Amino acid sequence: MNVIKPQALSQGDTIGVITPSTPANVLFREKHLHGIKVLEEMGFVVKEGSLTAKATSQGYRTGSPKERAEEFMELIRDDTVKCIITTIGGMNSSSMIPYLDFQAIRNNPKIFCGFSDITSLHLSILHYAGLSTFYGPAVMASFGEYPTVVEGTKESFLSSISIETKYPRVLSPFPRWSDHFRDAKTDTWRTEKRVYQKNDGWRILSEGKVTSNIIVANLSTLLTAAGTPYFPDLRGNVLLIETMHASFASEERALRQLQLMGVFDIIKGLIIGKPEVLDTQAAPFTHDDLVMEVVGKRNYPIISNFDCSHTVPMHTIAQMSKVELLAEAETSSVTVIEPMVV
Repeated sequence: MNVIKPQALSQGDTIGVITPSTPANVLFREKHLHGIKVLEEMGFVVKEGSLTAKATSQGYRTGSPKERAEEFMELIRDDTVKCIITTIGGMNSSSMIPYLDFQAIRNNPKIFCGFSDITSLHLSILHYAGLSTFYGPAVMASFGEYPTVVEGTKESFLSSISIETKYPRVLSPFPRWSDHFRDAKTDTWRTEKRVYQKNDGWRILSEGKVTSNIIVANLSTLLTAAGTPYFPDLRGNVLLIETMHASFASEERALRQLQLMGVFDIIKGLIIGKPEVLDTQAAPFTHDDLVMEVVGKRNYPIISNFDCSHTVPMHTIAQMSKVELLAEAETSSVTVIEPMVV
């Protein structure tokens, strides 16, 4: 199935909001509503999906898998909605997959954006509908930043969804970044100023240069797709993987599974995102060392410390976008060759 791109988004268009897993719109109500307000201040109309608008909760999820899928499909079939963004991730977005109408999704190609657990929906929509979706900001986690969405996240998102953006487009390291946790269960998310650190840029682990399509995925969620029909065809592609909680023991296990599956033998480039929580567990080596121990010596480019992950700010990248990955002579760059929208 050929991969199609969604229609571009403009100011004044309507963005639909769904909550595929964790009911963050209930658990962190004020931050969720603030995220919607920020999107409206950016010039968009916001329409919450049926479950999200009713603020339903079944503890760890918003509703049954079928109800969550119906919320999504209602917005897919709504001609006034031009883009769909998730409230947050969670653990169970994959439960929606059996109940989605992928032909309707292909027939109504809209921008779909989210990250982390939303990887399940990105990969299944790519496989069954052949639609390129966007690994990027979520309503609560990103647009809900106080007092407003971080400029780098905002700029990358708007550039990705606009037809006016000029290409090729270089994705540059942000001047500074943050993994500072501010608890949304308290007032900390809006009373405590975010702490940033200088961004040292992206690190080269293996030199090389390649131009190919890119797949972006949360590492642990990608592995939940192993053995399913929608596990991505990575042959000849660049793989970008990112992790929220990177304890070295779990990282080694997850990376080793990909290695044993042969993933690192068939890709043409590898990008490792910044972990939000890095736990070395007293290991006498770095995260980069661990990656290369598992991946091994390769003749394709590998970079780490990339800004498309659970850290702030984050770049937005559409699945199967054509990119040039360069890692040579202490120079690393990721360039998007073609528009992500039509």
